Amino acid sequence: MTPPYGTPHPAPGATPPGATGLPSGTTPPAGTPFPVREPWQYDPWAAGQQAPAGGAGAPARGGRGRLVAGAVVVALVAGGIGGGIGAYLERDGRLTSHRVELPQAAADRTARAPGSIAGIAARALPGVVTIHVRGGDDQGTGTGFVLDKEGRILTNNHVVEPAGSGGEISVTFNGGQTAKATVVGRDSSYDLAVIKVSGVSGLTPLALGNSDSVRVGDSVIAIGAPFDLAGTVTTGIISAKERPITAGGHKQDGSDVSYVDALQTDAPINPGNSGGPLMDSEARVIGINSAIRSAGDGSDLGGGQGGSIGLGFAIPINQAKRVAEELINTGKATHPVIGVTLDMEYTGDGARVNTKGAKGPAVTPGGPGDAAGIRSGDVIKKVDGVPVRSGQELIVKIRSHRPGDRLTLTVERDGREEAVRLTLGSAGSS
Repeated sequence: MTPPYGTPHPAPGATPPGATGLPSGTTPPAGTPFPVREPWQYDPWAAGQQAPAGGAGAPARGGRGRLVAGAVVVALVAGGIGGGIGAYLERDGRLTSHRVELPQAAADRTARAPGSIAGIAARALPGVVTIHVRGGDDQGTGTGFVLDKEGRILTNNHVVEPAGSGGEISVTFNGGQTAKATVVGRDSSYDLAVIKVSGVSGLTPLALGNSDSVRVGDSVIAIGAPFDLAGTVTTGIISAKERPITAGGHKQDGSDVSYVDALQTDAPINPGNSGGPLMDSEARVIGINSAIRSAGDGSDLGGGQGGSIGLGFAIPINQAKRVAEELINTGKATHPVIGVTLDMEYTGDGARVNTKGAKGPAVTPGGPGDAAGIRSGDVIKKVDGVPVRSGQELIVKIRSHRPGDRLTLTVERDGREEAVRLTLGSAGSS
């Protein structure tokens, strides 16, 4: 076997050349220990061997320890590098034949169809605002929508009412911009209010539809800020029309009761949706979301703190448009009246005109009812052929019209029914 560096092995039994430090072939002095190995014969890794004590080829003292330590360091460094590379490659999947890639569609940047829910939402959201109101110890959140580029916004009266006369109204637009708002006018009987922001550009007014064109089963979209979750879009259908509802009534005299001939929808509406738009399939506003019936509610409707159970109610836009125009032009709204007072305690079918002795005149002298021949104690059973079951329902039906409209009332007197025609009068809001 050829030793390191090409040095030949000596013959068996011969003295290795230079092993004694004497010329080749010279006999070493007596007592010289044999065999003496050359440095190339010393195996530092062989067990049981001892390094030469000195001499020209002997390793320096401590050399083995450094060699071993160096080998360990090299091993650790190599192991670290190899492990790191291996872990990276395994994580990256390059060293495994089981790389998993799940199928996924490419991002779709195309615009949605204008009549789709997404298309309608995209057009409407820039015109919908979230309203935060503070006044004294009261605060609340509601929704509104832009009426014109001058900054007028339509919402519910009960949304802005907590601001009172010295409170603060803040409007947040869909893009995140905020602005202070002031009240243009409000009316508790219709539960509507118009507020205005200034110094805001790029406003997006929403188109107004016609609530008389709405049919039961039509698809609708509600937009608002339920529980302060701004820009929430929900969808449903028109469940019913001309639902006579009353909401509010927190004041002792009941002067803040709202009478609404409402659109009913199953689109989810929750506290915070109040004042937001109910949209048709053409992205037009057909109603203002105003009230819900929640599980456990009594007969009253309102914003409440309960969640939606699919019974939401919206003020028809035709009524809201008229009231909004009056609030903008005069600061207050007019109410159509028939010129009679009603017995709200009457439990029979229909709305009974007060009997003699009640507070105030039963029939206003010279008023529309007086001119039509209505008398004290008469029971009004229908309005334009539509039955009414209570005094509240009669008020709702009357409030759904404008002053000056002509109506036909079916009146029961002494067990007989007769139709009377009258023209609605007008009373201003306080």
